[in-house]
Amino acid sequence: MAIKTWAAVLGVVALGGMPVAARACATCGCTLSTDAATGYTTESGWRLNLDDTFIDQSQLRHGSGKATPQQVVDQPSDPLAGGGEIEKGTISRYINLGVAYRINADWGFNLVLPYVLRSHTTYGDHEQPYVAAQTAPDQVSGARVSGIGDVKLLASYQGFLPTHNFGVQMGVKLATGDYGGETEGGTVVGHPTSFRSGPARGEALDTSLQAGTGSTDLIVGAYYYQPVSQDFDAFVNGQFQAAVSQRLDAPGADFRPGNLASMSLGLRYEAHANWVPQLQINVQHKGADQGALADRTDSAGTVAYLSPGISATLGRNIQAYAFVQVPIYSRLSGYQLFPRWTGTVGVSMAL
Repeated sequence: MAIKTWAAVLGVVALGGMPVAARACATCGCTLSTDAATGYTTESGWRLNLDDTFIDQSQLRHGSGKATPQQVVDQPSDPLAGGGEIEKGTISRYINLGVAYRINADWGFNLVLPYVLRSHTTYGDHEQPYVAAQTAPDQVSGARVSGIGDVKLLASYQGFLPTHNFGVQMGVKLATGDYGGETEGGTVVGHPTSFRSGPARGEALDTSLQAGTGSTDLIVGAYYYQPVSQDFDAFVNGQFQAAVSQRLDAPGADFRPGNLASMSLGLRYEAHANWVPQLQINVQHKGADQGALADRTDSAGTVAYLSPGISATLGRNIQAYAFVQVPIYSRLSGYQLFPRWTGTVGVSMAL
């Protein structure tokens, strides 16, 4: 039965196409499985979760290696462009408030409300050939994003097995965050954040870097967890997310975030009651964004992270956890900013 169930979960993930995040790159969102961080549960009642993820994208990469500003300009993703945008860095924080309610051992519901804090700097678009003056300090433009992101509503069912350790998820991501951009003709659509400094001051920040995407997305997923020895628990989960409607849909001003597929595997060491070391492997593939406001050539890719962490019991109903994610693989289309590491801390409380 265990082998068949593992195969079923992996099959659900495979059917997702592995072709899921709705950002400008394949690495902008957190890939950590916070459900597994605190342990899956069948207990009924309410639970609150608050986590904070820090992502510093300071590496310019292409494919599976590093890239230089000269490559961006002289070997552009789109050969017809005659140049490219030299991005400098993006620092993002995602503060997520989760409210979960489990009716019984079978059914549960979860609402995730994100708050996005992001700073982005760029040297802007430059034509060939590359010269050092294109990356001079006076060429840097900066923008700051702060606000509510896109809310997620999820339902889960885990009544397939008597042990209640195999479940499926279905839900939606709503267009609650500010979104928008600027067309080639200079028309601003939606409610985008704009650059505050530098040569691009007053221009709209990239659509894919706003707090929201302007899309309603459908989310499906599955998970399975089981003790594998006296002290170790193992889990596997997968999720697929795709936009089904977009508010930015006018000709010349449209945007659809790329499909996002993710999968996580992990082990939890349960020998101690009050602290649980654990290790996750998180894999994510994102399809290219689409539309006139999308950076279609620089927004797809596959990434994998090794994520060691620990959770600790602070009280009768309170758990805290902390993880560091270290990238172990990346295959990115075009030129994208990539983090050297990411960090997540959180606390979960049963009410």
